[in-house]
Amino acid sequence: MISMDYGDLLRYGTDILLVTYVIYKIIMLIRGTRAVQLLKGIMVIVITWLLSKYFQLTTLHWLMSQAFTFGVLAVVIIFQPELRRALEQLGRGKLFSRSSSLQDDDMVNRVVQEVCKSVTYMAKRRIGALIVIERETGLNDYVETGIAINGRVSSELLINIFIPNTPLHDGAVIMRKDVILAAACYLPLSENNSISKELGTRHRAAIGVSEVSDGMSIIVSEETGQVSFAAHGAMNRNLTEAQLAEMLTEQLQPLSKGKSIGSRWQWRRKHG
Repeated sequence: MISMDYGDLLRYGTDILLVTYVIYKIIMLIRGTRAVQLLKGIMVIVITWLLSKYFQLTTLHWLMSQAFTFGVLAVVIIFQPELRRALEQLGRGKLFSRSSSLQDDDMVNRVVQEVCKSVTYMAKRRIGALIVIERETGLNDYVETGIAINGRVSSELLINIFIPNTPLHDGAVIMRKDVILAAACYLPLSENNSISKELGTRHRAAIGVSEVSDGMSIIVSEETGQVSFAAHGAMNRNLTEAQLAEMLTEQLQPLSKGKSIGSRWQWRRKHG
């Protein structure tokens, strides 16, 4: 029987806690990026390797072993954007920072007010717009496709971004907390076949980003001036300013108050 004194237990316990925390921060860093799907693929290879060894499948086990031999180099190449982002955040002291969730009621109210004010203005004038608000799932992959703004949200700034024939009016605005991170961002298009054919690229992108993350999107149609709201892979259309404000508040407040998401709004799989 191996005996350990108090100092050994403390050292091993600290070691385990530190490793656990580092793994947790790495998971939080890559969550919402393409690295998640790549990690799933790596897990499939690992499981296949273990099963081939257990059942003595010699050829399959040799192939999986070769994959591990060159796997380190492949991981460095495949995860290059994530590794670069991690090193940048480490250098800026942000790797161990807190989550980017909205946590303050005053902040939530200000974001809702500024977004609704700008959306109402643009809807009356049929100015097309797509605004995405990041929640827990990181949207850094999509932020990097646009033009950095890093400005505090205001209705005037949002309106100016989407004015037609200006350099930033195409694409999406992505927000984190009360900061506009970037404009003219490219988003993934939804492949849902049930989406109404009358909806264009802007609406499909709004639904698409809500399918791959827990972010929410506000859309203004330049053809009809209708305001729509997309979250959880579904869309509610033709909203009034009061309805939009209520939906935004309902979705943002749970992050700080621990409420269940969508407790009052039943998300409809209605795109038509």
